[in-house]
Amino acid sequence: MDAEMKDKLMKALENVIDPELGIDIVNLGLVYDVELNENGEALVTMTLTSMGCPLAGVISQEVKAALSEIPEVQDAEVNIVWSPPWDKDKMSRMAKIALGIQ
Repeated sequence: MDAEMKDKLMKALENVIDPELGIDIVNLGLVYDVELNENGEALVTMTLTSMGCPLAGVISQEVKAALSEIPEVQDAEVNIVWSPPWDKDKMSRMAKIALGIQ
């Protein structure tokens, strides 16, 4: 997968909004990696803001839906990991400003 395709996938994931925080999962720093193999199978490695997040299933479904909009993606899988753990330092400057975090 080339850098252009990776950017395209990440841009699509910016459409997935964390329902609790109202910020997209990319700017929140929840997406650690996204890959697309030669069969069109995407793998998103991401985390959540907390282990007990009740919306994990919703977010996973929205990730799959966002990636399905890209013609090259035939299928998508979401791998939720807890290491490294998420913290506010992973957020983009824009997300921190939107949430009033310094």
